[in-house]
Amino acid sequence: MSQANPVIRITRLSQVYRTVRALDDVTLDIPAGRMVGLLGPDGVGKSTLLDLIAGARIMQTGTLEVLGGDMRQPGHRRRIGPRLAYMPQGLGKNLYKDLSVHENLTFFGRLFGLDRADREARITQLTRATGLYDFLDRPAGKLSGGMKQKLGLCCSLLHDPDLLILDEPTTGVDPLSRRQFWDLIARIRAGRPEMSVLVSTAYMDEAEGFDWLVAMEAGQVLATGTADALKSRTDAPDLETAFVRLLPKAKRGDDGGALVIPPLDLSQAPPAIVADGLTKRFGDFTAVNKVSFEIRRGEIFGFLGSNGCGKTTTMKMLTGLLDATEGTATLFGQPVDASDLSTRKRVGFMSQAFSLYGELTVAQNLDLHARLFAIPADQARARIDALMARFDLTDVAQTASGGLPLGIRQRLSLAVAVLHEPEILILDEPTSGVDPVARDAFWDLLVDLSRKDGVTIFISTHFMNEALRCDRISLMHAGEVLVYGRPDELLQTRGAATLEEAFIGYIEAAIGDTDTTPETDTQTLPADGPGHTAAKPAGFSFGRLWAYATREAMEVARDPIRLSFAFLGSMILLIVLSYGVSMDVEDLGFAALDQDQSPASRTYLQSFTGSRYFVEQTPLTSRDDLARTMARGGISVAVEIPPDFGRDLTRGTAPEVSIWIDGANTMRAGTVEAHVLGGHQTYLRDLVTAAGHDPADFTSFDVESRYRYNPAFESIRSMGPSVPAILLMLFPAVLMAVSVTREKEIGTITNFYVTPTTRLEFLLGKQLPYIGISMMNFFILVLLVIHVLGVPMDGAFLPLFFGAVLYALAVTAYGLVISTLTRTQVAAVFAASILSLMPTIQYSGMIQPISTLTPWAQTFGAMWPASYFMHLSVGSFTKGLGWAELWRDLLPLAAFFPVFLGAAVALLRKQEA
Repeated sequence: MSQANPVIRITRLSQVYRTVRALDDVTLDIPAGRMVGLLGPDGVGKSTLLDLIAGARIMQTGTLEVLGGDMRQPGHRRRIGPRLAYMPQGLGKNLYKDLSVHENLTFFGRLFGLDRADREARITQLTRATGLYDFLDRPAGKLSGGMKQKLGLCCSLLHDPDLLILDEPTTGVDPLSRRQFWDLIARIRAGRPEMSVLVSTAYMDEAEGFDWLVAMEAGQVLATGTADALKSRTDAPDLETAFVRLLPKAKRGDDGGALVIPPLDLSQAPPAIVADGLTKRFGDFTAVNKVSFEIRRGEIFGFLGSNGCGKTTTMKMLTGLLDATEGTATLFGQPVDASDLSTRKRVGFMSQAFSLYGELTVAQNLDLHARLFAIPADQARARIDALMARFDLTDVAQTASGGLPLGIRQRLSLAVAVLHEPEILILDEPTSGVDPVARDAFWDLLVDLSRKDGVTIFISTHFMNEALRCDRISLMHAGEVLVYGRPDELLQTRGAATLEEAFIGYIEAAIGDTDTTPETDTQTLPADGPGHTAAKPAGFSFGRLWAYATREAMEVARDPIRLSFAFLGSMILLIVLSYGVSMDVEDLGFAALDQDQSPASRTYLQSFTGSRYFVEQTPLTSRDDLARTMARGGISVAVEIPPDFGRDLTRGTAPEVSIWIDGANTMRAGTVEAHVLGGHQTYLRDLVTAAGHDPADFTSFDVESRYRYNPAFESIRSMGPSVPAILLMLFPAVLMAVSVTREKEIGTITNFYVTPTTRLEFLLGKQLPYIGISMMNFFILVLLVIHVLGVPMDGAFLPLFFGAVLYALAVTAYGLVISTLTRTQVAAVFAASILSLMPTIQYSGMIQPISTLTPWAQTFGAMWPASYFMHLSVGSFTKGLGWAELWRDLLPLAAFFPVFLGAAVALLRKQEA
């Protein structure tokens, strides 16, 4: 095969993640116009290589040329963006689950500049070819695994790329959907033979049909060539054997023969699990419908079926992890009870994904789970030692489990699952992504557990060669068991040469369709779409910006959690903070320790009980009683009147009165002291008047305070206009930060990396919906302040409105800055909350005027947007100010948006680090 003009040219390419060499000095030319496969299990560098080729990851060392240019050059990546399509690893990883099939396709069409007519024509063409046309309105999150992958492929093909990159597109997909997927690729290539396709896969049977192969191991290229060439080179009967023989000798394992599984006499084995008419409904949806079969003790029972057919739901009902709607299930003759923990202790579970603690060593993980299952210490130590020896984990006992090769991690997961000696073991696709050698070693352990220990094993798998190793298998589709029995019996009954053919045949018979090729007018899919020339990668595009804005708006509108957080959260906090954070000191609990009990002492106490600031509590009996009551917060003020108070007063001797004040809150205590002194002065004035004297002749005097803007000195008139400045800083910043980090977490950020979208288009598109949310929040808060809190707007509304617009622009841009510095939604929430609230409360003038702060704090306040909006809000509501006084706040407020947005653009990476 000529490689004079390869589509990809790689020279001495290396990529290192801390101590792991994902790629190790790779040199490779990949031919153009071919279906090229990268072979190897997880962790050999396939995904890293595809990320680099797609431009999604920053290169470290070496050179990489794609479509005739250097991928280190941003200009070249922008130019070839419309000619590339990248479908990352994972079911629907490039899709937006809350958007429908049609909305996902529309979004990708807009990203690549397709006008409405061309976009709709292409969507119709691709969805008819893939069988998705009847599901255009279904959310992507509710599609089966196979349908998600076909939708992801349609999104990638919408703009007719010259290079299609697919990272393990059929992992976790059932055989029927897998065959349909590759049939679709074949028909597309027949219509566009010049298109190059680069695919990574762990399924060797798939790779048999590729034009050219690259076998990889430990970040290096083992061999290249056609499937026949690799088999000939290794003298192997099939590609899987050829791959094993290409591995270094130390990694080949026992190449002496096939895995031997001793037969199991099912007629002599008692039933372990019996299902009778099991049904599970979720609302109106029936996930499992009248499933009946039995599984014998010690049996290896395989669960096969199309994606979304109900396998996992059935397994959970059979093992007590989920209640059945109808039907019964028994475990070793006893009814399965989902609430019975003793039932669950008889079951071991191993999920598909590695679910142990990566920071703990192998021994620590085993010790932790021994404690969780309450295994006595002496028994636990012996059990752990035996399992490490049995599963060949002794040499890695002190190694952190997160850094182990995938095959060893799977052995560790199995050891943990059987640590408490369960009678039933559930394995959910345990060997997905594991190399053939490690897979055989893993099956050796399963056979040993089944035949020697009598453990009953459930296993779900999409590898047909693994299904052949099971004693019996069940085939499910659409919530029903189509057939179950020995693999050889099912082959014979169906008259199929392979189990995959039998699998497909049973499902085709169930759906009444002997031709699983989706309906289309021709056997090829013509490339009559607009092509990549329609997309314009250079310059700023309002079309791409609007695509992100409309998509983000639809996602937010369909997410009740974010909507509740955005609107209900701000409404509730406005009420709570406005009424809860009060500077008013009223209804103070006070109690008297009256040791005199004279008319004079009672008269003195009336100066407090007659005030609106004090509420009298049960009289105190002693100083100890006083201390206890004040300590538990029962009173804020205690008045201690000494014995002979009235007698001393009559004699003209000035008696002393002790006033006890709770000083835990110093600001509040100062105000309380002023009220106490006021009560004391009232008593003295009344005493002088009653004696026939003019109070003016005495040195004591009255001070009457009047407050401008808030004559009644009501906290609500201060807090009501101030709180919106805090809330309009907090909620938009948090929502904005989470919006971007959410894409990082779920993986859809890859669409930004590999499409022609610029950083400014991406950020502004994400920002627009949250500016709208901020303004809706503004109007809601203004109405609440006026009509619920009862604070009238005495000043002008328009300056406040324009200030709110500028404030929303600044705050959401600030959230974008935080999003570029965080990688998880949890980190984004904490960072945005703390970095929004603390500066706003301290430096905005809410607690004390900015002019009274230290010079440094005044400078910070001048650089914080909330200080300007706080002045606008309080000035418009409480002070009655208008344009003449408020326009000066608008100018600096307007400067924050370009500053924050520029920082976000500078910090956001267009490639993964």
